[in-house]
Amino acid sequence: MVKTISKIGNSQGIIFDSVLLDMAHLKTGDQVNITVHEGGTITITPLLPRISRDDVSTIIGEVMDDFAATMKNLA
Repeated sequence: MVKTISKIGNSQGIIFDSVLLDMAHLKTGDQVNITVHEGGTITITPLLPRISRDDVSTIIGEVMDDFAATMKNLA
């Protein structure tokens, strides 16, 4: 994906359209770490990777299966 550096106020920036944000699982307000590597490559990494709802549901299901007897005793 090719992006152009644009003037934004007194600064320069790259506009992340909604498709790019969706692909990176980012949203407005998310914090990212920016690393500049030797040779000028820039890496943008989310500070707190977000877990999808499906992954959370799967993990909860596995925990409930693993600890079904304990959960039943606690109920």
